[in-house]
Amino acid sequence: MFNRVEAPTQTPPTPAKILADCGLVYASNGFIGWLFAVTAPLAIILAVGTDGRLSEGEIASWVFAAFFINGLLTVLVCWLYRQPLTFFWTIPGTVLVGQALTHLSFAQVVGAYYVAGGLIVLLGVTGSVKRVMDLVPMPIVMGMVAGVFLRFGLDLVHAVFADTVIAGPMILAWLILASLPMLGRRCPPIFGALVVGALSTIMLGRVDPSTAVGFEFITPVFQKPAWSAAAMIELVAPLAITVLVIQNGQGFAIVRAAGHNPPINTVTVICGVGAVISAVVGGISTCLTGPTNAIVVGSGERERQYSAGIIVGILAIAFGLLAPTFARLLLVAPKSVIATLAGLAMLRVLQGAFKAAFSTRFSLGALLAFLVTVADQPWLNIGAAFWGLIVGLVISLLLERPEFGPKPLL
Repeated sequence: MFNRVEAPTQTPPTPAKILADCGLVYASNGFIGWLFAVTAPLAIILAVGTDGRLSEGEIASWVFAAFFINGLLTVLVCWLYRQPLTFFWTIPGTVLVGQALTHLSFAQVVGAYYVAGGLIVLLGVTGSVKRVMDLVPMPIVMGMVAGVFLRFGLDLVHAVFADTVIAGPMILAWLILASLPMLGRRCPPIFGALVVGALSTIMLGRVDPSTAVGFEFITPVFQKPAWSAAAMIELVAPLAITVLVIQNGQGFAIVRAAGHNPPINTVTVICGVGAVISAVVGGISTCLTGPTNAIVVGSGERERQYSAGIIVGILAIAFGLLAPTFARLLLVAPKSVIATLAGLAMLRVLQGAFKAAFSTRFSLGALLAFLVTVADQPWLNIGAAFWGLIVGLVISLLLERPEFGPKPLL
């Protein structure tokens, strides 16, 4: 069974070889890829954790898992396979968990993390990943994802009206950097928005002076799982789908387009193992990230791009060790800063979800998946995202059956 897992085809590079391959281009790409992860995606974790009433220690422990554990995996896999394969956490899965925390305990969610991780490992070692990825049509999955992500876009609009003096300058900075590619490459738009938000907060005296913020190393909060049938039904399959179909599918496409040959089954197993380890301290499932890998393979020689991945991993490890410091810095900021950062980060993702859901086949099933998810009405103590997938699939089976056939040639 384990012969489905691909072994490295080259000898791992020596430290001297890694240093020789890691020039300025690759170090810069690695730094920017890491910088992306510690701004917008981190803001989404903080928003979900705060809304889910997690303690500051639990949120810091989640951040530790997201960066330290996945950073270790990134360094190991990039070194073994000499390919830019960077791992972080599933953003759609994080948003799903935020929805689940409105009616499930965190212990029940952690129990679902373990089962989802075990399922992903099983699919990897048996080579069944491709069949599972084809099981539910992508437009229906993306209709559900669009429904889950919509909240972040709405929160962005609400932040503008509720706290214009903070959100307004952040959006302006993001627009300027996003509309000027030369400038945006030197300063990522989301990072510019973060800096402007921090400066606005300080200048307006919106930080509680009694809150002490200093360097602090992580003391992980170990989570005891609770085994709930409702949590398993609601979260396990959607989490696995977000990892395998949405995140890994995107990551594989990006790495392949750059001329690499990623080991699909091995990466799947690594994601499952990472999910199980992360669950110990309350972290969400590991995935092969799309945006960071896109930055890492954006330039330079293909044979040397793995070194940029290693840079990402090393920086992520350091960031994870100092998770309490960085989590507290953002948690003491006004809620509008987090809402604006998360909303700006999700704009393109939300746009892509709508495009994937409604531009091809299964548009009616995708629409029902979207509507049921947005309605956010749990049934049988199971969240709306799961029912969105089920309703969308049933509607397409009943009313869009011909679209399950071969895709027509254009």
